[in-house]
Amino acid sequence: MLSLKINSDLLECGTDEAGRGCLAGPVTAAAVILPEDFTHPWLTDSKQLSDKKRRELRTLIEKEAIAFGVAHVMMEEIDKINILNASILGMHRSIAQLFPTPEFIAVDGNRFKPLEKIPHQCVVKGDSKFLHIAAASILAKTCRDDYMEQIAEKYPQYGWSQNKGYPTKAHREAIRAHGTTPFHRRSFKLLPEQIKLPL
Repeated sequence: MLSLKINSDLLECGTDEAGRGCLAGPVTAAAVILPEDFTHPWLTDSKQLSDKKRRELRTLIEKEAIAFGVAHVMMEEIDKINILNASILGMHRSIAQLFPTPEFIAVDGNRFKPLEKIPHQCVVKGDSKFLHIAAASILAKTCRDDYMEQIAEKYPQYGWSQNKGYPTKAHREAIRAHGTTPFHRRSFKLLPEQIKLPL
């Protein structure tokens, strides 16, 4: 059973991201403030759920949440500031959309940068421990999936509607066969042979 939040007496948001390990597309972050009485038997880490359950939960979260925000950080920014900084920036942008402003931030993972003097706590595997972080993981994952399915229509050969930009064998074979797109992250090792430098 997941806990509602870390501090029972504060207005607290959970935040998480999706797509850090992808070769293409944005990293997407979300932040959620849930009501005190919120509960749902399915709500857990989005990676443990089917797409159908994630989408049903997303509809419920968007309807029931006190506030939620979602932010994409695009490939150019990822390449410029690196994926860790881009993930944190996405969380900051999603939290900035929340009204009312949270009094405390519960962060999935182990790295974060302070935001406007709001206290925060990092929680490793927080999306399997706290409801608001799990809710944020579902919004981040489903919103990013929607984006990848949209751009897959323009570049169907990369299989993004299935692999969502992750480094599957099929995705890497498509990069080898067709080259890169404007949606690929140039700072990432897109093909294993990139590490072999000509002498």
